[in-house]
Amino acid sequence: MIFLKSSDGETFEVEESVMVELLTIKHMIENNCADDPIHIPIPNVTSPRLAKVIEYCKRHFTADGTTAIDEDLKLFDDDFVKVDRGTLYDLVRAANELKIKSLLELISQTSTDIILEKIQQEIRKAFRMTEDHNADAEEEEENLSEETGYSSDVEVLYVGIDFDWLGQIYCIE
Repeated sequence: MIFLKSSDGETFEVEESVMVELLTIKHMIENNCADDPIHIPIPNVTSPRLAKVIEYCKRHFTADGTTAIDEDLKLFDDDFVKVDRGTLYDLVRAANELKIKSLLELISQTSTDIILEKIQQEIRKAFRMTEDHNADAEEEEENLSEETGYSSDVEVLYVGIDFDWLGQIYCIE
């Protein structure tokens, strides 16, 4: 067993075979980076988010180190990401910090689905974006217009997301 300590001091007991799927933890254990290989601090993840990440890992990774596959996993994933945007944001940061590729992919797909369901104004409102264009955005708009053949009076929406920091959203109108 290993113990993960959240940023707010709560400690979670987890089977090591499940946690080695988290690349950050795996590297810390293999390279003896933790002061105590059994007690590993996770300084940038709060206890509620760490508990949720551990729940995900327990469901997705089996004790023998393989990825779990069952018919209920899709339902679990669907329920797992039915959270508010703040929680989703915290989970993507935790997944990125702990290097959990499958969780990053799940959250990325969920974020994409949220964005695709929105119209341009809803995206701006949801992510508190301004109407201002910067020079790079205007250049991208011109390149996009040239590539697609759309005239500048046709409304084009381009959204790019840097999932290392989910708050970075760029729109070209």
